[in-house]
Amino acid sequence: MRNFSYLCLVLLATCSTLSAKPGDKKSGPAPIKALLVTGGCCHDYDTQQEIIPAAIDSQSKYPVEWTIFHQRTKAGDMLLEFYKNPDWAKGYDIVVHNECFAFVGDEDYIAGILKPHQEGTPAIVVHCSMHCYRTGPTAEEWWKFCGVHSPGHGPKHPFEVKITNTDHEITKGMKNWTTPKGELYFIKKIYPTATPLAESWSNAKKEMHTNIWANEYGPKKTRVFGTSIGHHNETMLQQNYMDMFTRGFLWAVGKPVAENIK
Repeated sequence: MRNFSYLCLVLLATCSTLSAKPGDKKSGPAPIKALLVTGGCCHDYDTQQEIIPAAIDSQSKYPVEWTIFHQRTKAGDMLLEFYKNPDWAKGYDIVVHNECFAFVGDEDYIAGILKPHQEGTPAIVVHCSMHCYRTGPTAEEWWKFCGVHSPGHGPKHPFEVKITNTDHEITKGMKNWTTPKGELYFIKKIYPTATPLAESWSNAKKEMHTNIWANEYGPKKTRVFGTSIGHHNETMLQQNYMDMFTRGFLWAVGKPVAENIK
């Protein structure tokens, strides 16, 4: 049985979606049009496709209109027909990538995913998105988009998330917290365009690794918010995680963070 907190989030998301329907006569700002792309290997994307929109809708004062593309597969080498459409991101203000396709290296296919972000469409990259599309010649470009290169992770263990940049709009006012569960990604390289915001101790590497950051990608310096935290649903349901994720979402889409957090 799903826990009470999760059910509350789903109800909040439903209410928010209903209030943001086109043609609604209520006054207020036009909703942010957000696309969540999810699916692939090794994670509970069936549940996370509901947790992520519900978390943002419960924390953001700014209305959001969600579209969800969920490819139900456990294959890590699947090419999505969705991404083969050159206009796949057209009409959206932001794309949330929460997917896991590590064994895809097709150059043209990956170029098609990156093109709208190179042209200015903001993004969020979550957890296994950092391990996607890393087998072909465009792997380096994908890492530049993410802002970091992560070659793998250690054994699962809870970890303290330590805020390292207290001045950035995303993390200003945030406090450290500890995850109930965790799968900490190793970060081999942080690109010059990325600004680290938080880090945690790796029991495997015996050193700190960045796990929250802000990136500016491509010629238009497209805003990309990244976090490698997010393997477990229990972690995503934490208040601190939802707050962090919503802050990153608002920053990426160019909305003032402090005044739009509940």
